[in-house]
Amino acid sequence: MTARPTPPFRADHVGSFLRPAYLLEARDQFFNRKSITAEQLRAVEDRAITEIVRFQEDVGLSSITDGEFRRTYFHIDFLEQLGGVKTDIPVTVRKADGTEELAPPVIRVIDKVRHTRHIQRADFDYLKSQVAAGMTPKVTIPSPTMLHFRGGRAGISREAYPELDPTFYDDVAKAYGEELQSLYDAGCRYVQMDDTNMAYLCDERMREAARQRGDDPNELPHRYAGFINKVVAHKPEGMTLAMHLCRGNFKSTHAAAGNYEPVAEALLSEMNLDAFFLEYDDDRSGDFRPLRYLGKGKVVVLGLVTTKFGELETKDSLKRRIDEAAQYAPLDQLCLSPQCGFSSTVHGNNIAVEDQRRKLALVVETAQEVWG
Repeated sequence: MTARPTPPFRADHVGSFLRPAYLLEARDQFFNRKSITAEQLRAVEDRAITEIVRFQEDVGLSSITDGEFRRTYFHIDFLEQLGGVKTDIPVTVRKADGTEELAPPVIRVIDKVRHTRHIQRADFDYLKSQVAAGMTPKVTIPSPTMLHFRGGRAGISREAYPELDPTFYDDVAKAYGEELQSLYDAGCRYVQMDDTNMAYLCDERMREAARQRGDDPNELPHRYAGFINKVVAHKPEGMTLAMHLCRGNFKSTHAAAGNYEPVAEALLSEMNLDAFFLEYDDDRSGDFRPLRYLGKGKVVVLGLVTTKFGELETKDSLKRRIDEAAQYAPLDQLCLSPQCGFSSTVHGNNIAVEDQRRKLALVVETAQEVWG
């Protein structure tokens, strides 16, 4: 077994990192106190991104992100830049047990969806300029399914889209395709779409919520597979397009649970993506049997190392779980990563900065021992 020369790599990661204190201070100065300019904030972001790039290279990763350091939320910051899309800031809710939960943002389609500008181009240009030769800069964007799942039919203008199929899905796919082409033209060859909705459709509470919105949770995964495939049809040749399934990651909490079985066939067999990052860091995700649907030429990146808590997993436990997964999918079609990013929102998980290094070093070392 050998290392993979193209992404996803045997040791990979989802993308976001804890923001350094000086970056959080600069964001507060810009967004709340209005005491610095956008140019001054971007200069601070540049410094932080340069540092996180060096961090990733030093720990031994081959795919390098900007840590999502220019974002507040992994999804809103991108979606609100699409023409025809209106978003509201998510609300933080304190639960009875004292923990905080991020209430889903309101995402509405108020007009025809279109690509009106380069959304990630300038950010990628800076990232690429900082990445050493031989490393692969990676861009993360939210999945297009978020434009439907959050509000269902009621969240999409009937004036703009009297019928969703095929016009709405085609328009969104075209907009995403133009963004992928923009990134490709800048030299990007690795993009990951972050998707909560396929994971949420594994959770009976979320499935019932879909029913209440008028959708069939058994049909939605297959519809979304077709939706994603429309995006893939626009993907430039030579670009790796992956999807990360997230079950919620706000301040080390989660929003959904459930085995992947309800979505596995649509996800792993029907979607024409190159790779899938699946969260498998605890019992909430169930067993590995759904991996039996993995199609030839596709890769699953096993998210076995948690980013929610600092306690370090052992190499032996990771190797045992990789062996379990390999009973259902070929070992050569598997890779290893943390289950999610360390900071899906600007707030960050309840984990120490040094734990990021320890967790990622464990992923790199384990992958080297398993795959070479």
